[in-house]
Amino acid sequence: MFWAKRGFFGIVLAFCMNEIIFTLHLGTLVFFGLAALRIGKEALIAFSALQAILANLFIQKQTYLFGLEVTCTDAYAILSLFSLNLVQEYFGKDAANKVIKINFFLLLTFAVMAKIHLLYPPSLHDESHNAFFTILNNSPRTLLASFTVFFLVQKLDVRFFTKLRQHFFPRSLPFSILASLFISQTIDTILFSYLALWGIAGSIWEIIAMSLVVKFTVILFLTPFSKLAKRMVPV
Repeated sequence: MFWAKRGFFGIVLAFCMNEIIFTLHLGTLVFFGLAALRIGKEALIAFSALQAILANLFIQKQTYLFGLEVTCTDAYAILSLFSLNLVQEYFGKDAANKVIKINFFLLLTFAVMAKIHLLYPPSLHDESHNAFFTILNNSPRTLLASFTVFFLVQKLDVRFFTKLRQHFFPRSLPFSILASLFISQTIDTILFSYLALWGIAGSIWEIIAMSLVVKFTVILFLTPFSKLAKRMVPV
C-alpha cells in the first residue's frame, strides 16, 4: 500500500510539476518584492524596473500551466505593476509617475543595447550567438507593441489605483490592488494581443482568454501579500 501511494503521489507530482514551479516562482518574486519594500523606495523602484526588463527578456519562453499554453513572463509584468502600486501607496502619485519614466527609459536602453549586441559578428569559437539571437531578436512590431502597451497600461494603472483608493476602497489596499491589476491587465492583454499578434496568431481571443486566466491567477495569489506589506512596513 505504501509503495502504491508513493507511486500515486509521484504521478500527481509529475503532472503538477509546472504548477508547483509556478507557485514557487510567484512566492520567490513576492519575497524579493517585499524585501525591496523593506529596504526602501530606491530598491522598490529598481525592483519594478527589473521586472519590466525580465518580462521582455524572457517573453519567448513558453510552457503549459493548468492545461494552457502560456508564456513564462506574466508574473514579471504583474509584479512590476504590483511594485508600482506599492510605490504609489507608500511614496505618492508623483513617485509612481517617476517610476513609469524610469521603467520606459530602462526598457528602451535594454532594447537598443540588445540590437547593438547582435551586430557583432561571432568569432569562430563563439557558441552563444545563436542563443542570443533567438532571445534578443524581437521583431520591431513586437517591441513597438510591448513598449507602447506597457507605458500606457502603467499610466492607466496609476489612475485606476488613485480612484480606487480615494473613492471605493480607502481602507483596503488589497482590494484596491486587486481591482487595479484586474483592469490594467485586461487592457494590457487585449491591446498587446491585437497589436503584436493580429494576422499571425490563429485565434486572438483564445490567446487573450488563456493569458487572462493565468494573469488573474497570479493577481489573486499576489493580492493578500499587500496586507503583509502594510504589517511589515506601515505607511
